[in-house]
Amino acid sequence: MNDDNEKKGFNAFIKEYGGAVIGGLIALILCFTEFYKTLVYIVIVLAGIFVGNYVQKNKPNVKEKLKQLIDKF
Repeated sequence: MNDDNEKKGFNAFIKEYGGAVIGGLIALILCFTEFYKTLVYIVIVLAGIFVGNYVQKNKPNVKEKLKQLIDKF
């Protein structure tokens, strides 16, 4: 009977926190393999692509905002 309660408790724990446990394990693996550095570089490149695309499509607005920023200094 005690084993049955332990199984129910463990199953409830997994249902409630399974995603967090898996996420934690993946984070540990990334830290130990230092793969996170590659992910950071990819995020930086994607941010640069996004900013470049935004500036290209909104050139007049960006020029005006930069001009206002420079005037404040």
